[in-house]
Amino acid sequence: MHGVDDGSMKKTIPITTLFLDIGGVLLTDGWDHHARKRAATDFNLEWDEMESRHRLNFSTYEEGKLTLEEYLNRTVFYEERSFTRDTFREFMYAQSQPFPEMTALIRKLKTKYGLKIVVVSNEARELNSHRIQKFKLIEFVDCFISSSFVHLRKPDIDIFRLALDIAQTPVEQIVYIENTSMFVQIAESLGIKSILHTDYISTCAELALFGLQNDRGLI
Repeated sequence: MHGVDDGSMKKTIPITTLFLDIGGVLLTDGWDHHARKRAATDFNLEWDEMESRHRLNFSTYEEGKLTLEEYLNRTVFYEERSFTRDTFREFMYAQSQPFPEMTALIRKLKTKYGLKIVVVSNEARELNSHRIQKFKLIEFVDCFISSSFVHLRKPDIDIFRLALDIAQTPVEQIVYIENTSMFVQIAESLGIKSILHTDYISTCAELALFGLQNDRGLI
């Protein structure tokens, strides 16, 4: 449990806004280590070289300073390949899958409590846009503080400050759901109550302590 120790205290001030990560909370990660490993295997790429090039370029790509084509030029298509860019791009997009219980939960809580939903996420632009449209995130998210849109990337504390400015919600009325412990700690340093997400059931339980009760209960 993070932020407040006593369950009764958590209900004193109503929560009106949820800050959410996407990868690991609402959806699988878009282009993580496992997805890149699958790509190296499926496309017969030399893993060490691809991963080295990825590490040198991905933070710049996630900050919106490289296009997807530029990222691919540097990490995959720096030499001639037997497959097309379209084929590889489609593979990248296909790695994203939803966590249906979590997306349903956030939709339900938004409707029940009139919550403002703010995404605070490290997402590369093209992957982010694909994920927003494919999984209909736009239907329940009010704004996207995505790294590629704002040119700030967690763990930079300024991305959280920007989210607070845009949300215009008193900090004591916000709960942040995030699956990376360091980012939870950074948010908490600004006074943002946070839930370290590990699974649907435990997150439901913590949200209930903040007064956000899922009608389905915890099962």
